[in-house]
Amino acid sequence: MGLARNIVGIIGNVISFGLFLSPVPTFYRIYKKKAVEEFQAIPYLVTVMNCILWCFYGLPFVKKDNFLVLTINAIGLVIELTYLTIYVIYANDRKKRLTVAYVLLGEVASTVVIVLVAMLALHGSHRTLFVGVMSDIFNIFMYASPLAIWKKVITTKSVEYMPFWLSLAGFSNGVCWTIYGLLPPDIFILISNGLGAIFGFAQLALYGYYYFNGKDSKKEKRQAAEVQLSNQPGGMA
Repeated sequence: MGLARNIVGIIGNVISFGLFLSPVPTFYRIYKKKAVEEFQAIPYLVTVMNCILWCFYGLPFVKKDNFLVLTINAIGLVIELTYLTIYVIYANDRKKRLTVAYVLLGEVASTVVIVLVAMLALHGSHRTLFVGVMSDIFNIFMYASPLAIWKKVITTKSVEYMPFWLSLAGFSNGVCWTIYGLLPPDIFILISNGLGAIFGFAQLALYGYYYFNGKDSKKEKRQAAEVQLSNQPGGMA
């Protein structure tokens, strides 16, 4: 069981790492155009908080034997903060920059509160339960963050802002970590990633429908395959 869990966890780390890196072409596009255009910062902000909480959950005094959870989320945190730095530099207006700053400050304050409550007021299984529930909440938010883009796809009948490979990676990430959460059962990893797999499948179905039935021209479809807009930035556990 332990060997199988480690193998699945390593595969999950690889998939999650690829998912974290999937927005690189998007931010290269932002760099070239010197503008963030219609790209949104909220998915990256949600993923930052998600990574912070899963790093905390992966520490041995919260949940033992979760080193793979800790490592991939620590890497993801650095990557997501890098994206947000680029976003702020090329944000079109002051309001977008202030939104990023205020949300990050709120996340720092929330993290401090969560850590203090967990470490000072809770012990053993109660600490694991508290941190696990908080981590699940933000993991579900992260998986649900593309909902705004789903609306855009439906209203415009275009998949330009929903690249296939990113959608596939998100689905694969949810499936892999769901399996990891079964070996042995970890209810917190299992619930949020099980829902993530469902969200990912729905996103693939939406992409497939509008790719073949939408209004994109062949040229636009080729561009859509190349554009890696991460409105579901990678995440784990």
